[in-house]
Amino acid sequence: MKGYIYITTNKNKTVIYVGATDDIKRRMNEHKNRIYPNAFTKKYNCDILVYFEEFENVEDAFKRELKLKAGNRKKKGRVNKLNES
Repeated sequence: MKGYIYITTNKNKTVIYVGATDDIKRRMNEHKNRIYPNAFTKKYNCDILVYFEEFENVEDAFKRELKLKAGNRKKKGRVNKLNES
């Protein structure tokens, strides 16, 4: 089963969300219709697809998602430490 990682943003392009799925069309439809009441993407209106990658299997997509999210956290930590100085 193929897998996908994707990045969405809001209309003002002030927030990004990184996700992974086995069905990108279904997942984007879920984001646009805001069907999960407590979801980050609903709260911040992240329903504009700006990037995606396709993988041969969904496990590889989830691994890539974790790498992207880990990189973002490292950068955020570095920025926060700089702001504290």
